[in-house]
Order: sequence, then structure tokens, then C-alpha cells
Amino acid sequence: FEELRAGNIRESDKIRISSFAARQPPSKLGLKPGSTISVREAMGVIATRSANDIAVALAEHISGSESEFAARMTRTAKRLGMSRTTFLNATGLPNPGHVTTARDIATLSRALIRDFPKRYPLFSLVSFDYEGQQIDNHNHLLKTMPGVDGIKTGYTNAAGFTLAASAAKDGVRLIAVVLGGPSRMMRDNNVTELLDTGFDVLTRRSRGDNTTVAANFAEPDDLSDAIMERLASEAPAADGLVLNTPATRARSLK
Repeated sequence: FEELRAGNIRESDKIRISSFAARQPPSKLGLKPGSTISVREAMGVIATRSANDIAVALAEHISGSESEFAARMTRTAKRLGMSRTTFLNATGLPNPGHVTTARDIATLSRALIRDFPKRYPLFSLVSFDYEGQQIDNHNHLLKTMPGVDGIKTGYTNAAGFTLAASAAKDGVRLIAVVLGGPSRMMRDNNVTELLDTGFDVLTRRSRGDNTTVAANFAEPDDLSDAIMERLASEAPAADGLVLNTPATRARSLK
């Protein structure tokens, strides 16, 4: 997105698939080495299918190599305040030293919505058409939970089922991050519960009610009042947004 904004690349630019990119494990689009895909198509496929081969190809197109792109990702993360994040690849696939936390992912999600509002609808796509092939989004909450308009799913054996989700309701936007889900269904249920509880708490507080949140999530202090108040004070809302980040307790993603 930064490169598009700077005019260094265009959506119509063609990305060539390298042998290294084509060898990436699933999830992937499966293009052969030497084939091409446009930047616009690459963004759609990455947002919906989490295509590792296309993510690597786009990284190579921008920075010359995936490792150089990952180093830039890390520099950007530090600038955004993601103090416990180091990226070593463009895919999120397991790699020693490649780590982040739920809090840092919430920080990144907030920056995405704030800094690239015209690009954010990409993450609301229920499906994306690539050369006649319908690619469905892995984020099922886009279809099942009213107000959810993003952001991104993930899965590795080490990290479990993960999801950074955002929803807007009555002029309020919340971000919820769950890492380490034992199944897709449990991850989605946890995110739904976090968002529902967050909206309910904020509605009650807007009426002046003295509210507390029951400790009935996977971890005893998830979404406690202390955590919500701390996150709200440490990460104030962008203009036009009321933003809290009710996320599960930060844990490493490897």
C-alpha cells in the first residue's frame, strides 16, 4: 500500500512468479514459475486465500527479495509501535525468530484502517474473481456476523488458528485479535464473543452504566476492564473512530 501511494508501483503492473515463490507451501494460488499476475490481482488473492506464493512474488517485486521485504516490514512494525514483532518472511510461515503478539497485530490493524481507508475495503471481499475462478475469503465472519468488514485469518501448526477482525456498529469500530485457536470454529466463536461483549460494554458505558466484564473467556483476564482501559489510553482512536482492542492476552506467534 505504501508503494502504491508513493507511485512506485501500479495496480496494473505485472509480477513475475519466481521458482522460489512457486515452491511455497499452501495456502497458494499455484501459478507456475515465469507466469505473471497483476498487482491488483495479487492483492485480491492474498486478502482472500492467503496465497503464500503470491505474497512472496509481490515481496520480490517490491524489494528484490523476500528477506529484504521482511526487513522493511519489521522496520515499519517498529515505527508503528509493534515493539515485540520481528518479521523474517512475507507469509507468516514458521521461521525461528519470526514473532509477534496479539497486541502488536491489533496495532497493525488499527494503522491499516487509519492510514489506508480507501484500500481497507479489500479485506471486506467475501470472494475474489481471478481469471474466472472464484476465490472465497477464509474469514467466514464476513458472512456470519453483521458489521464485520475485515481483516485477516491465518493458520500454522505452531500458531494455531488466528484472526484479526474488525467490526463497525453505530459509529463505533472495534478490533479483536485471537491467536492460538484450536480450531477455526472456536477461533471464530472467540472473536465473535469479544466483539459482541465489546460493543455491549461500550453501549452501556455511553449511557453512564457502571459495567464490569465477567472473566468467562479462554483466559481469565481477557477483556477485563483494566485491559480495555489500558488499551484505550495507550492506543487512542484515530479521527472519526472509537477504537478499543479487546484481544486475548498477547502470546508469541512463531
